[in-house]
Amino acid sequence: MNPKVDKYISKAQQWQEEIEQLRIICLDCGLKEELKWGKPCYSFQESNIAIIQPFKVSCALMFFKGVLLKDPEDVLEKPGEHSRIARRISFTSIQKIVEMEPILKAYIDEAIEAEKAGLEVDIEEKREPIPEEFQKKLDENPGLKTAFSNLTPGRQRGYILYFSGAKQSKTRERRIEKYIPKILDGKGLRE
Repeated sequence: MNPKVDKYISKAQQWQEEIEQLRIICLDCGLKEELKWGKPCYSFQESNIAIIQPFKVSCALMFFKGVLLKDPEDVLEKPGEHSRIARRISFTSIQKIVEMEPILKAYIDEAIEAEKAGLEVDIEEKREPIPEEFQKKLDENPGLKTAFSNLTPGRQRGYILYFSGAKQSKTRERRIEKYIPKILDGKGLRE
């Protein structure tokens, strides 16, 4: 047990029992516990397997490579509309976690076996189209273009999806202007 996670759980304003129960399940499966991205994260041989995510209306166990899991119980869900790899299981009570413990352990074991086998997610390199307004800024500003190309593909995709999500050109332009400093600093949309 990691003392940083102990501290995290003690300060959690809700879902304390659920977080603690998910923690025990992950540790029972032999995973290493760390605090990453401000949340309890569980890994196997330095590869992230799962993370506990408390939200307002639920608490979830998210599998980083959840798309590789078979999901015979049909309990895995996409964390978001644009999620391609991660999958999670959401809970609203400690009882549900206790009931699902054998299923959770089986899914964790399957995720560990996928890591042992070196399985990777084969995501097609389908790039999102860059909005015209952003492409214009990239063409005008070589520093911005370099900074953007130095971002990880996930960070690039996050910005492109956010900029593209605006229906009006004026809104896209405002979004782009607002986030240029973060791109130049090498940060992602939510960092």
